Amino acid sequence: MKKIVYIIYALLPFFISCEDQLDTKNLYQKDLDSFYSSPKDIDEAMNGVYSALYVDGVFSEEHCAANLLDDCMLGGGGPDDVNAKNVDDFKDPVEDTYKSLWVETYNGVYRANAIIEAVQSKDFSSYFKTKEETDEFLNNTLGEAYFMRGFLMYRAARFFGGMPLIPTTKADRKVPRASFQETFSFIAEDFLKAIEHLPRIKGTDLPLEDYGHANLWVAKAYLARTYLFYTGYMTNIEGTATNDIPLAEGSLTKDKVVKELEDVRDNSGYELTPDFRNLWPYAYVNENAKNFDPKFDSQNPPLPWADKLGLKWVGQDGPKSTIGTGNKEVMFALRYGLANWSIGQKYNNRIPLFFGIRGNSMVPFGEGWGWGTIHTAFYNSWADGDLRKEASVINLSKKSSDDGAANWQSSKGDQETGLVNRKYTTLQHNGKRGKDEESIKGMFYYLYNMVNGDPMQLWAAQDFYYLRFSDIYLMHSELTETADGINKVRARVSLPPVAYSLDALKNERKYEFAFEGLRWFDLVRWGDVAKADKNYYGTEIDVNNSGSTGKYKVTYRTETKGLVTIPESEVRLSNGVYTQNPGW
Repeated sequence: MKKIVYIIYALLPFFISCEDQLDTKNLYQKDLDSFYSSPKDIDEAMNGVYSALYVDGVFSEEHCAANLLDDCMLGGGGPDDVNAKNVDDFKDPVEDTYKSLWVETYNGVYRANAIIEAVQSKDFSSYFKTKEETDEFLNNTLGEAYFMRGFLMYRAARFFGGMPLIPTTKADRKVPRASFQETFSFIAEDFLKAIEHLPRIKGTDLPLEDYGHANLWVAKAYLARTYLFYTGYMTNIEGTATNDIPLAEGSLTKDKVVKELEDVRDNSGYELTPDFRNLWPYAYVNENAKNFDPKFDSQNPPLPWADKLGLKWVGQDGPKSTIGTGNKEVMFALRYGLANWSIGQKYNNRIPLFFGIRGNSMVPFGEGWGWGTIHTAFYNSWADGDLRKEASVINLSKKSSDDGAANWQSSKGDQETGLVNRKYTTLQHNGKRGKDEESIKGMFYYLYNMVNGDPMQLWAAQDFYYLRFSDIYLMHSELTETADGINKVRARVSLPPVAYSLDALKNERKYEFAFEGLRWFDLVRWGDVAKADKNYYGTEIDVNNSGSTGKYKVTYRTETKGLVTIPESEVRLSNGVYTQNPGW
C-alpha cells in the first residue's frame, strides 16, 4: 500500500553516494556505467527519481509554501513560528528558506538524466523474450523519466522562475539561470516526450503497485498546467501577451493543449468522486475507530457529522485501493508513509501536523502547530449552500459536538480565526492494537500498523493530491471559455449551472481546490496577486494572537513578481553565476 515510500528508504544511501562522488567508486561498487544495466537497476533508479519529491525543509514542500503564500490562509502558529508568518507576509530574512526544493530538484533531474542516457545507449533485449517486450520497457522508462524531469522542473520553476537547465549528466551544473521562456519550453518539451512514450492504458486499469507513478494522462494534464501557467505569467506578470510556448520545432498552442485535455476527459477512465467529502480521510475516521476501538459506540462515533452523512472514504491507493471504496479521481499524488526519527519527517506528511489545530487534542481532530489559519473574508465569501465549505473548513467557533469540536479552546495560537482546514489535518481516535495499551492515537497509526515511531508527529501517512480529475474539467473550461467543465464540477456538489465567465471560473477553482496548493499559482498566473479587488491580502481582519485581540492583513510586494528567493547559499556557491530574484 505504501510500497513506493519504503523502496525509496532503502535506496537513499546509493543515490546520495552516487551524486556526491561521481568520479569515485561508490559504497555499493556501482558507478553510473555499471549500475544502469538491467531492468531491475532501472526500476530502482526510477524510485530514486521519485525520492526527489521529498524535501527536508518544510517550506520547500509546495503544499506548505503555496498555502501560506496564498490569500486564503494566514501564517498562524505560535509566537515562535516566525518563519511561517514571514512566508505568509512575503518576507524572507532567512537566507535558505527554500533550499531543499532547489537541491532536490537537481538531484532528481540528474537521476532522470542518467536513466534517459542509459536506456538510449544500452541493450536490454537479453532480459526480454520479444522485441515488443523490450520496446515496451524502453518506452515506459523513457516516458516516466521525461515526465519526472519535467515535473521536478515545473514544480520548482513556479516558485523560482527561470532555472539553470541541466539536460545531461555531463552538462555543467553551474550554468546561468535560463530565461522564464527557455525554462518552460524545456518543461513542455519533456512532457511532450513523455506523452510520446507512455502507454495508452486507462488510469483506472493500472495495477495497484503503479499507483503514484506518472502515466500518459497525468503527462497530458501537466502539459496543460504548464501552458496555462506560462502564458498567464508572461501575459499578466511580465506584460507580454503570450498565446503559445516556443519549442525546438514549432510551438505548443492552445488548440494542441485542448485536444490533449479532451483526450484525458473522454478516455482516461478517471472520473469525479460522486461525493466530494469522500475524497478526504476524515470520511474514514469512524470506520477506522470501529475496527480498532474496543469501546466503539455506534451511537456516538468520533465524527457524528460524517456518520449522519453516511460518508465512505474512497481511499488513497487509486481505483483498486485496498482501503476505502476506490479512488478514481486522484490522478497523481505525493505518496506518504509512516516514519520514524531515524529517517526524519520528510517521508511523512507534515501538513496535518503543522496545519492542525493548535493547543487542542480532541477526537477526531488532534493537536497540531496551528499554521495556516483561514482568512475570515475568504470563508465569509463562500456560500453556505456549497457543501465544499463545510467539507473543507472546520468552524471551531461553533464548538459543535457533531464536528468533534465541542471542547475547543481558543487563544492557543497566533492569528487565530476559529477556522482551520479540514482536508489536511490531524485525525485521531481511541483504539487498541495487539498488546498495546488502549489509548488515543492518530488514525494512520492504527490503519498502517505504525511501529517505532512518534504516534503524534510521524503518523500522518495521508497522501498529498497533486492532481484531481476535477482540474481537467476546469482547465478545459478556462481554455475553451465554455461552462461545461465548470458545471460538471458544480453539479457534483449540487450547485446550479452558471454561464461561463473568467470570474466564474476563478471562483470555482478557489472553492474546489481550497488548501490544496493551487490557489497561489492561480493568483500569480492571472495577475490577481497584485489586484486588491481580486484577492484578500489587503483585507484587514480580526485575529486572536495567543489571547490578545489584534488586526491582521498582508502586504503583497509586486516587485517580487510572484517568485520566492533563490537560496542564498546556492547563489554564493555559483560565484556570481546565479542572480537573485527581483524584490529579495
